[in-house]
Amino acid sequence: MSQVSEKTFFGHPRGLATLFFTEMWERFSYYGMRAMLILFMTTDAAQEGLGLTTETAAAVYGLYTAGVYLLTLPGGWLADNIFGQRKAIYYGGIIIMLGHLVLAIPGSTPIFFSGLGLVAIGTGLLKPNISTIVGDLYPEGGARRDAGFSTFYMGINLGAFLGQLIVPIVAENVSWHLGFGLAAIGMFAGLVQYKMTEGTLGELGIVAKAKEASKLSDSDSSNSMLGLGFAALLIGILGLLQYMSIINMTNATGIAQGVGVVIVLVTLFYFIYIIIAGGLTPDEKKKVAIIFLLFVGAAVFWSGFEQAGSSLNLFARDYTDRGLFGFTIPAGSLQSVNSMFIIICAPLMGALWVKLAAKNMNPNTPLKFAFGLIMLGLGFLVMVFAARIAAGGEKAGMFFLVLTYFLHTIGELTLSPIGMSATTKLSPKRYVGQMMGIWFVGAALGNLIAGLFAGNFDPENVQQMPSLFMSVVTVSVGAGIIFLALSPFAKKWMGDIK
Repeated sequence: MSQVSEKTFFGHPRGLATLFFTEMWERFSYYGMRAMLILFMTTDAAQEGLGLTTETAAAVYGLYTAGVYLLTLPGGWLADNIFGQRKAIYYGGIIIMLGHLVLAIPGSTPIFFSGLGLVAIGTGLLKPNISTIVGDLYPEGGARRDAGFSTFYMGINLGAFLGQLIVPIVAENVSWHLGFGLAAIGMFAGLVQYKMTEGTLGELGIVAKAKEASKLSDSDSSNSMLGLGFAALLIGILGLLQYMSIINMTNATGIAQGVGVVIVLVTLFYFIYIIIAGGLTPDEKKKVAIIFLLFVGAAVFWSGFEQAGSSLNLFARDYTDRGLFGFTIPAGSLQSVNSMFIIICAPLMGALWVKLAAKNMNPNTPLKFAFGLIMLGLGFLVMVFAARIAAGGEKAGMFFLVLTYFLHTIGELTLSPIGMSATTKLSPKRYVGQMMGIWFVGAALGNLIAGLFAGNFDPENVQQMPSLFMSVVTVSVGAGIIFLALSPFAKKWMGDIK
């Protein structure tokens, strides 16, 4: 078997560079488009926008961003059982590029939504599997893997920074659809780079992991039938909720609420199935239970953090003084501040974990999650004060959003790359792709909640904003305290995983 290149990338396996730059360009396209998405949908049709209401646009935003991450679960399964991670990444990138090209076509709302669907499908294939190969580069695990994921996270955010800085400027000053086209060019660059440097990965990700572990058996067939049974049950539950008028799936908000029900039920059923019928040892079952705990924490975190593209983006557009040296910064470009802070802080945080581990002082994963959730809450506490200024009839300074994004960045760095790394380490081998999918399903649920929350953002009722932001503070800080309390128990169940 060929080996991964022995050359290094900032002290890491050379293959990390291939994955770093592929993810960088994919995130350029994704975040560049996301930064202008809700602004485009709420812009009047006379200015080439869709002219949707804030409630409808926020629900569509939540559905799209949730779909991006929800589809990582089947994307992980396809890679684990059919394609292998390498082909899944390449196929996903092609579909993403096609989706952005469709978005660049001026036309009707259905054409636009079909483009969003293609981007979501492609990301579902690419995102969990590229993270899986990052984990495979570090078979020894430990703090070095955490540092590797933190470096990989720099690639994510370098792309996000450039995309959110450049694409909104083009979109808002030249043409919305040219901005979408620029996102397609970014994904094309990522695909070219990936194929040119793929050899640095050796044979990682070529063979589907289920085929590495064992040939599919008769039990796998019955497991598939059980999965179909769960899907039928979920459809039936949605139909019953619609019939009982608990949800209304005839509008975007109702559909978003229905999808939220599906995500929660699918996840619960999936974990129950894996623990009961997944053929796991008692130790593996405990580690899967910890993955579920991390899933819940991630969902809570992203439900607040992803307000950046919805309610905070709308606040930037309508209630923030964005003037700087005679130039008005596009609202969407302000989101690049988060990525800039991550580029600066990610290597520092990665080095911190290694140094703490050397002194046997590295906090366990649940403690890092607790800190991340509390930092999220503090960021929204800053926005409570900004909202009070807006409620008083004045525009808030950009400093409030910049400070909020800084606090959110520190929280993100203690939760997101660490959560990805922990998931790869805790996962049973034949389920690693699916478990990475589950990690991103947590992001899906958080994104969906973020979109539904932003639907309450009424531009005509600024007086409500302080209490809306305060509700996020309460939930995120409360969740952080719960993780602090559960940390000793979770550490025992994680066993030898550091």
